Amino acid sequence: MKPITLITGASSGIGVELARIFARHGHALALVARRVDRLNALADEIERSGQPRPIVIAADLTQPEPSRAIGEALAAAGAEPQYVVNNAGFGLVGSAAKLDRVEQLQIIDVNQRALTDLSLAFVPSLERHRGGILNVGSVAGFLPGPGSAVYYASKAFVLSFSEALSSELRPRGIRVTVLCPGPVPTEFAERAGVKSKIAPGPLVHTAQMVAEAGYRGLMAGTPVVVPGIGNRLVTLLVRVLPRRMVLRLVGRRQGKRQSAAEQRQA
Repeated sequence: MKPITLITGASSGIGVELARIFARHGHALALVARRVDRLNALADEIERSGQPRPIVIAADLTQPEPSRAIGEALAAAGAEPQYVVNNAGFGLVGSAAKLDRVEQLQIIDVNQRALTDLSLAFVPSLERHRGGILNVGSVAGFLPGPGSAVYYASKAFVLSFSEALSSELRPRGIRVTVLCPGPVPTEFAERAGVKSKIAPGPLVHTAQMVAEAGYRGLMAGTPVVVPGIGNRLVTLLVRVLPRRMVLRLVGRRQGKRQSAAEQRQA
């Protein structure tokens, strides 16, 4: 079986940049998302650069056990994962009691359930190829998140799960890295309902910068990667500030985002 790098959420943002970086370093790819037209456009771009054309897999990660369909598609192409990159994810801004409950449960399906499924489903092939797992978390995983409660909680799961998995799989020669960026100006923010300035400038980084940091961290076997000094300071501060203060600060910030979204809808 040919070793490949499997990347979910590869139709936009950080996922696109991760695909470009892995391809540039000689990795054969399998790209997963719902929007096949975008995946094919990215596959064409990578092929034009002189790299092998990626495998394109259409998948809805809100459905149970996505690893089964993805695994079957890879097997049909004579491939198996050397690296699994769980980049797919989304969030919503607003009060949990007011936001659509089904959509919030889909956050859990994609950000937690699918990520867990794909992290565990291919461990034997990751071990055979001395590869690894890159899970895309967030600085939000270090914080409580009033105003985006389910999203923040989902990223706390990704952080905890990935750190534990790194410890468990290291003796088997498998690297596990969790990439925890701060705000990144991508379609992710628009889907969450954020179209205004997403954060103070020093905390914001491009998708390309974040993807490069994640790739370097995975190859080095670094368990947790937080791109940017400002974001690293945030993760340190929340450990020493009173929890009540952190809740108030995050709630105030999310409240401004929610108000901006409501004004646009009015």
